[in-house]
Amino acid sequence: MRKVTAGLFHSIDGAVESPDQWQFDLFDDELGAVFGEVIGNTDAVVLGRVGYESWQVDFAPEKGDEFFAPFINSVPKFVASSTLKGPLKWQNSTLIEGDAAEFVRKLKEQQGKEIAVMGGITIVRTLFLAGVIDELTLITHPVIAGAGYRHLFEAGDPTTRLELKNEMRTSKGNVVSVYSLRP
Repeated sequence: MRKVTAGLFHSIDGAVESPDQWQFDLFDDELGAVFGEVIGNTDAVVLGRVGYESWQVDFAPEKGDEFFAPFINSVPKFVASSTLKGPLKWQNSTLIEGDAAEFVRKLKEQQGKEIAVMGGITIVRTLFLAGVIDELTLITHPVIAGAGYRHLFEAGDPTTRLELKNEMRTSKGNVVSVYSLRP
């Protein structure tokens, strides 16, 4: 069975939205290596609508990003949305029909490498709390983002016990923590 992973940039005060607004110069070579490993281990990506709409513009081949754009443009992308209608315009993108958690459970049963859930706070929260994501990586930057940013988990989410699987600290003080649901 394939492993499903998700990762989000995270501030000390819990923000995960718009890390480009508060991440500043904290991305370092060690984080680059972490992302290189994710890209190398992944052959399918699950996105939410907001991530899909943003990334199809941000990582278009003509934008010139040499690291992430070649990967995200070529990998099969499965998009969870109740408002988008297919067929989707971005290459290798397919709209998920029906329940996203059930779709990803079935995708896990197919042959392949890891499945990464990217570019969406709601889809990460939904799939993690549904027990579909095997590992959730939070990359905590040493910064307080301040008010106005969304957090991964919200008031009303169920109390959920986690297990810390791995942790590392980078040279710029980022803490990379990998969690799974506690069995």
